[in-house]
Amino acid sequence: MREIAFDTETTGLDPASGHRIVELGCVEMVDKIRTGRTFQRYLNPQRNVPAEAEAVHGLSTAFLLNKPLFSEVVEAFLEFVGDSPLVIHNAGFDLKFINAELGQVGFQTLTVERVVDTLTLARRKFPGAPASLDALCKRFNIDLASRTKHGALLDAELLADVYLELCGGRQASIQLVDVGAAETGLQGTLGSKRVEIPLRAFPASAEELAAHRSFLAQLKNPLWAKLLEPSE
Repeated sequence: MREIAFDTETTGLDPASGHRIVELGCVEMVDKIRTGRTFQRYLNPQRNVPAEAEAVHGLSTAFLLNKPLFSEVVEAFLEFVGDSPLVIHNAGFDLKFINAELGQVGFQTLTVERVVDTLTLARRKFPGAPASLDALCKRFNIDLASRTKHGALLDAELLADVYLELCGGRQASIQLVDVGAAETGLQGTLGSKRVEIPLRAFPASAEELAAHRSFLAQLKNPLWAKLLEPSE
């Protein structure tokens, strides 16, 4: 199953107030494992980046000035995403921004039905516990050393790893293979041949059998005695 971990960085909190996306980040997963294929673009928001937003992601107005417009990358973005489900942390935020951008350039918006919100998954799985991306990375021992600031691609990569853990961890994706089955006829597991151990008999001793008969004699009207009675 192909899914896309998706994240954005923006100039602010609400596209209705004129804020825009400044970075797109996508990470391809198959069966919830990262494949190595990614999509990342910095975007010229055609407006100044407020200082408080720059403090979060480190992307300045000057840095973004010569970057492409969303209209110039939208087709490549949609081609990469395809019709795969989108995995987003706090999906409402990113979805309203990407749909605002798509609407401005005349493309069909993305539906909430194709989105998996890991924030909702985390709150359902760990009720009352912190559910930010940072908190979940710490819970699952996912390395945050490279995350000095937010970044759409970096956060999408972390999100993909968090999503895997929320869905049961790496063991959920382990595949059993037949290794050496042709030579031995045995099922191999994870590259190792299974060793057959001969069955061992553990017969009861004479003392144990005598104790068992003595115990049975103390039972009143046992059911099996009735079953053994000859029928008329």
